[in-house]
Amino acid sequence: MARCDRCGAEEGMPYQCRLCGGTFCSEHRLPENHDCAGLESWNDPNGVFDSGFDDSVSGSSASSSVLGLDTGPGGVLAYFRGNATYILLGVMWLMFLVQYVVAPYVFGIEQGTQAWLDLFTLNTSHPLYVWTWVTSVFAHGGLTHIVFNSIVLYFFGPVVERRIGSRKLVALFLAAGALAGFAQVGSTLLQHPEVYGREMLFVQDGTTYRLTNATAVLGASGAIAALMGVLTVLNPNLRILLYFVIPMPLWVATLLFAGYSVLMSSVGGIGAGGVAQLAHLAGLALGLLYGVKLKREGERAPQELRFGGGGGGMGGMGGRRRR
Repeated sequence: MARCDRCGAEEGMPYQCRLCGGTFCSEHRLPENHDCAGLESWNDPNGVFDSGFDDSVSGSSASSSVLGLDTGPGGVLAYFRGNATYILLGVMWLMFLVQYVVAPYVFGIEQGTQAWLDLFTLNTSHPLYVWTWVTSVFAHGGLTHIVFNSIVLYFFGPVVERRIGSRKLVALFLAAGALAGFAQVGSTLLQHPEVYGREMLFVQDGTTYRLTNATAVLGASGAIAALMGVLTVLNPNLRILLYFVIPMPLWVATLLFAGYSVLMSSVGGIGAGGVAQLAHLAGLALGLLYGVKLKREGERAPQELRFGGGGGGMGGMGGRRRR
């Protein structure tokens, strides 16, 4: 027996919506009968319902565009409508390429230098460099870091996107990622205001040193933790396979994630092990709050999800904290 996500009725032969992944009874099986969020982001990449017979009808158009590029039915970029998660993943890997190939080998900006930090990290030296509010979310501290974050985003992102739509997903991702970074950097500045405006790196007697208590953060873990928080509120009993092997309800995985971050923060500080523990917790908290808002508005989530990996990664160099 399964329970209908719309009315809660027990259903012996349930229907699963292919647009949103929810489980419904016969009465609510059609997308229009359960207010399917997937209808808002559904796309028709092959133009099945677009004959092109009369594009001159006032107020209608067979296509739409973003930055002058056709994203309408049958357009070159039609696939990306409703698939913002994969665009975010693509931007992450492009940024990785810029960090470790373009910046050092094309522009001579070596990894770990102050210029590199001011381009790709949100740091205590220049927290008001606006571009770092975005670049720090997509930048990562190494291959393992970005691979783990990519795996989690690949599985969590589409599920959340089907519930809230592409635009809200991108807004949540960017806002939560930036605010999580500010939580980490801001807490350091509150404890050590003397590091504000001072370069993280300085050279003395030909040797490069890092300013004590200065910190910098980069990575999408805070943003991804927000997605985890949203799903945890919408469906705490969502079954997942952690690392594709360990079965558990989502609320347990979220609790373990939060508990580990709290434990590491209490033992080694908010940046224990070179990982931005406070950024993780801040992102998760933002996601939980947004999830509460969505739940009050009647949003629901699918009943099963499989994912592997996790954010964070091992410790960073030069005072960088990985999210």
